[in-house]
Amino acid sequence: MDKLKMQTADGVQDNISRIAELFPECITEVKNQRGGVKHSVDFDKLRQLLSSDIVEGNEERYQFTWPDKRKAILAANAPINATLRPCPEESVNFDTTQNLYIEGDNLDVLKCLKETYLHKVKMIYIDPPYNTGNDFVYEDDFAESAAEYLANSGQFDEQGNRLVTNTESNGRFHTDWLNMIYPRLKVARDLLTEDGVIFISIGDDEGANLQKVGDEIFGEKNFIADICHKHRASVSNDRIISENHNHLLFYAKNINVLFAKQKQIGEDPVLSGFNQRDENGEYRLTPVDGPGGAKKGNPHYEFLGVTGYWRYSKEMMQKKYEQGLLVRTPNGLQQKYYLEQAKNSRRTVTTWWDEDFLTSSATKQLTELMGAKTFDNPKNVNLLLRCLKMITKFDTDALVIDFFSGSCTTAHAVMQLNAEDSGNRKFIMVQLPELTDEKSEAYKAGYKNICEIGKERIRRAGAKIKADSPLTTQNLDTGFRVLKLDSSNMKEVFYSPKETSQLELFTLVDNVKDDRTSGDLLFQVMLELGATLDSKIEESKVDGKTIYNVGDGYLVACFDQDVSDDVVKAIAKMQPTYAVLRDTGMADDATATNFEQIFKTYAPNTTTKIL
Repeated sequence: MDKLKMQTADGVQDNISRIAELFPECITEVKNQRGGVKHSVDFDKLRQLLSSDIVEGNEERYQFTWPDKRKAILAANAPINATLRPCPEESVNFDTTQNLYIEGDNLDVLKCLKETYLHKVKMIYIDPPYNTGNDFVYEDDFAESAAEYLANSGQFDEQGNRLVTNTESNGRFHTDWLNMIYPRLKVARDLLTEDGVIFISIGDDEGANLQKVGDEIFGEKNFIADICHKHRASVSNDRIISENHNHLLFYAKNINVLFAKQKQIGEDPVLSGFNQRDENGEYRLTPVDGPGGAKKGNPHYEFLGVTGYWRYSKEMMQKKYEQGLLVRTPNGLQQKYYLEQAKNSRRTVTTWWDEDFLTSSATKQLTELMGAKTFDNPKNVNLLLRCLKMITKFDTDALVIDFFSGSCTTAHAVMQLNAEDSGNRKFIMVQLPELTDEKSEAYKAGYKNICEIGKERIRRAGAKIKADSPLTTQNLDTGFRVLKLDSSNMKEVFYSPKETSQLELFTLVDNVKDDRTSGDLLFQVMLELGATLDSKIEESKVDGKTIYNVGDGYLVACFDQDVSDDVVKAIAKMQPTYAVLRDTGMADDATATNFEQIFKTYAPNTTTKIL
């Protein structure tokens, strides 16, 4: 049996593996901190192979840098001993939903998700702090050593808070913001599918810097557009010019893959007004000529007694007439435009979105939904709907992530779109439990942190969507599993047994922390072995012990003590892909001895693991 790692991926080792694929001769072995062996890069050999292309020392080169950038890269790559603990009591439809709401520092959460959700996310949307001088940024203390960072990662202050105000008087004003956003985008990129995209809302304050960071992480060639949209209707009189727009930076994971599917990218045309029907389906009438036809050089001739600047040649008009697609009306000649045509067509996206994406409208709608003004400056649902329709119109099973989820506009939009087109899109919302101001309406309404607002918004939005369309939303998933970031379920002896004295071993018979449940262990093992966190979980009892079956046999686990041969045999007969038990869980030495033979007999293809 192999022992589980129970730690997030080491980004540095991932990068070394990539180098090994290209330059295997540059990979060597060195001792790690625990006395074991790990792979490392022989940079002297790598320099020899790349000697004509290496830029070193003071040689001039184009680069974008800032203080502590190297430590920000370390923060993105460093593994952490953290887990996500399930919270069924705060969830909605915990057993059946495919949506997730995760509380915690989004950098650590993204690291926890990375291996399981690698290349599985179709669209990411985030609305990070704009760095106006008044808002907050995550306090990632890069003054810590690497060891301190790993030990403290995922831990908050006594209020569960890792946010600080980034004022304009701060000498590290832009530096702190860049150090915050860089590692999060770095890890997030790995989650995207090859045709996946990310939308990032930002203001003018950090827009230029964000695009430079985006170019570095996603690649300049994968930058698609800086979309502008109006976000306020009022005018500021305290400025020379009133800033009434926001930016939406739009990147592809791989622009070549994305554009190879151009027919699956775009926006829904208007699908209203199809009020007539014939044997071919619902249709509406649209003009065959149009304003500016003469200027555009449209052909000018008489057809069916009507003279005009037509969109088509006389031969094409005749063909359409014979097909029954042209109709003479009091308004002149018109053509039939069928609903199915509209559904299969797409509009070209432009970089100026002038619809109702106003923050004031979003605030009013959210206040009406929640019964109080619970959130300042929420994003407009219409903005997220437009992004979703453009990217997931044809991918109705897409996974969408927002790791600065705030009031959960993204979750609201995903449920709304699923209700409109019977889709099965899934969302993962991630938010730090930032405390609400005691003087705020949100606090007075009972919401002590932003996570409480976000979860309640999903509950109410889901209920309203179903109430508005009861006949078509019976199967709509408006639930969510709540998970909370915490330190690992395992005691320190699990990670560094060589550093534990023999005397300490007598007090550490079990390597699992005393306050952790079997459910906690199950979700950490799911992350370790690649079972998505929305997987179906079934429980059964054998010999009084609880057996978990995850994903219809992908993972079967038992974390109870005194596990007998009968329990092991029952697990093996399920023939799971993975089987997991606790190292201290065997009833006796005989059971431990029989374990391997039982699996060889009943499930020879099962991979067995212990923790």
